[in-house]
Amino acid sequence: LSKKLLLGIPEASVWRGTETLDVTLHLGRSAVALDLRNREIRDDRGEAYRYERLLLATGGTPRRLPFGGDGIIYFRTLDDYRRLRAVADQGGSFAVIGGGFIGSEIAAALAANGRRVTMLFPESAICSRVFPADLADYVTGYYRTQGVTVLPGAMVADIRQHGAGMRVATADGQQLDVDAVVAGLGIELNVELARQAGLGIDNGIIVDELLRTEAAEVFAAGDIASFYNPLLDKRLRLEHEDNAVAMGKQAGRNMAGAGEPYHYLPFFYSDLFDLGYEAVGELDSRLDTVADWQEPFRKGVVYYLRDGKVRGVLLWNVWDQVENARKLLARNGPLDASQLKGLLPG
Repeated sequence: LSKKLLLGIPEASVWRGTETLDVTLHLGRSAVALDLRNREIRDDRGEAYRYERLLLATGGTPRRLPFGGDGIIYFRTLDDYRRLRAVADQGGSFAVIGGGFIGSEIAAALAANGRRVTMLFPESAICSRVFPADLADYVTGYYRTQGVTVLPGAMVADIRQHGAGMRVATADGQQLDVDAVVAGLGIELNVELARQAGLGIDNGIIVDELLRTEAAEVFAAGDIASFYNPLLDKRLRLEHEDNAVAMGKQAGRNMAGAGEPYHYLPFFYSDLFDLGYEAVGELDSRLDTVADWQEPFRKGVVYYLRDGKVRGVLLWNVWDQVENARKLLARNGPLDASQLKGLLPG
């Protein structure tokens, strides 16, 4: 590209070792309007920027509770980490709201560092939307053995300052006094620029296989991009590092003229105390599942099936099998439980 533009970072040169990159940066500014006809972005100070090609990688904003204000740490940014770390370094107790990916990881990290943690979430078990019911129940019990107080089915009704800490009230009348509250409730997508410009949006900004939006010179990548994956034969939108890194690189190459389709199926991963996993494809507890345990709930593979075809694979304390899992997703099937047993080595 003849000109590269990043909004949201101070104007400066970017250095890579001893090499100066041709990048202009602008900090503390927000893009507020996108003019497709004139290929122009306008920021919140009234400045206009022309482009030949444009990448929308605006991510998302944490979902917020209607109470608690700035007393709640919505874990999303480096500043959020520093704020949480400062409180954790003083010891104390924490309420973690949310039992999904973010909540489970934060709770495990705090408890592993000797902090008192209470988890509150409306679901029946930790990660119950993703893990099969028996595995979710096991993980919930395991957290309790690690000193975490787990309150499934808890609806938070109010959070307010209480002395030097915070008081959490639940819908059933419980009150919990803690030093800090951390919420991991997912994100609301930052798609207003695309919506205002009239670009297609359906659970994210719709892109083609080259990561172009309906305006061919405008690309989208990362959390906000809804892309078609031929392996699963459906549109996906993924909020995880592997997708952000791979899609960002491919978008950059295609903006520079590579013309290479993004057919990569990203994987995702997590570590929960000494339980760890990698996964690929659709992980939805509503699908049919087949578990192939070497050691029940400690090491094995869980397959997620629809109409007998594997749609997702959870590698539970099993490593270096992501590529083999992808190959399995490409098989036509159908496969039954007996065929899946031992199919992926542990």
